Amino acid sequence: MTRLPQIALLSDGRRLHLQDGPIDLIVEAKGRADDVRAAYEAAARRFTGLLDELCTELAELRTAAVARTSLKGVVARRMHAAVAPYAADCFITPMAAVAGSVAEEILGAMLDAATLDQAYVNNGGDIALHLGRGEHFSIGLMDRPDRDGVMRTMRVDADDPVRGVATSGRHGRSFSLGIADAVTVLAVTASQADAAATVIANAVDLPGHPAIVRKPASELQPENDLGARLVTRAVGELSQEEIAAALESGAECARKLFDRGLIEGAVLQLCGDMLVIGAKDTERQRSRPLTLENAVHA
Repeated sequence: MTRLPQIALLSDGRRLHLQDGPIDLIVEAKGRADDVRAAYEAAARRFTGLLDELCTELAELRTAAVARTSLKGVVARRMHAAVAPYAADCFITPMAAVAGSVAEEILGAMLDAATLDQAYVNNGGDIALHLGRGEHFSIGLMDRPDRDGVMRTMRVDADDPVRGVATSGRHGRSFSLGIADAVTVLAVTASQADAAATVIANAVDLPGHPAIVRKPASELQPENDLGARLVTRAVGELSQEEIAAALESGAECARKLFDRGLIEGAVLQLCGDMLVIGAKDTERQRSRPLTLENAVHA
């Protein structure tokens, strides 16, 4: 390692900021003061050198996932495990779960070091959660992740199975094969949510539509895991029927993942319209319905 990460409390004195290269985390823990301090110290220790661990196996992390892996790192293997359920059906690499897997690793280090009432690690919108008895966490949903302002809030309670939240779409930090403005997924873990959000966002699409501009990923970023695959760069005017069709394509994918137990819910957004998938829209309720306030068109 040739550099040290940036580690500091934010100005509010409550949240910890951890940054190293492309990894940028906001961490907050609640509990006794000495436990919070111990948790933050553990987060800083585990964060230091984590990027280097991933870089040593970056070539394999950027290749298509297969059933078995030779990856050695704890986080790298978690990334592979999160995407493995999709490997037989679509192109996906372990990098699709990197943000959620890193968040999960840092949260795990914190919980190993201290007893906390509540904690989260937010890695650019991909969030690993810890909720003690009676605790809850509110998630803000935005129409597009590249714009300010919260449209809706979703509440996760301690007795919900959800401990991971992730958002993907064409406006995010990574390239998308689909046209979704945002797909937010709730899952049992952050790594699972991250992988599923990528898959569902890719499925929100209108293949061959003339209003959609796509370019090879390799032309935009030579070192990426998508190669020459076409990624969405712009979406022109779409009719309400076309928006509905694209959302339904993604919703069909999300319902299949829900039925397989890979996700606990999803919110799909495109051009101001929204679809909610999860316990509330299926008769096969595996868990108590998640609460989404005002889940209608934006």
